[in-house]
Amino acid sequence: MSLSAFLSQYQDYLLPLTIASVVGFIFSLLLISWVVARIPADYFSHPKRQRHLWRKHSKIVRWIILLLKNMLGILFILGGVAMLFLPGQGILTILIGIFLLDFPHKYKVEIWILKHPSVLRSINHLRAKVKQPPLKL
Repeated sequence: MSLSAFLSQYQDYLLPLTIASVVGFIFSLLLISWVVARIPADYFSHPKRQRHLWRKHSKIVRWIILLLKNMLGILFILGGVAMLFLPGQGILTILIGIFLLDFPHKYKVEIWILKHPSVLRSINHLRAKVKQPPLKL
């Protein structure tokens, strides 16, 4: 199939996909910067995970927050995988998605990922842009 035949066959989908790609790119840039800036600088310097911020809430509220956070994490991972092929910061978006998910030994996985110099350098670069101190491991 030639390119012109492909484009004519799927021309109804090209404009919505282009718009979705541009909106997703802009949204990911803004949201990733916001999420990375909200991480306390000493968050990863503790040997064990700190207590959850919402532990004082009722059990149902904690489950709802956990469900919403995991759903958001899955969306970030799926969006990050798509951004590996589309415009956007795919790897960083996947990392944010992993950080949002809850699974056993997650803290150790987070530390392992952040110990890679290129990952830590990228995150600290984003934090510097929003005038936040670098993360301490």
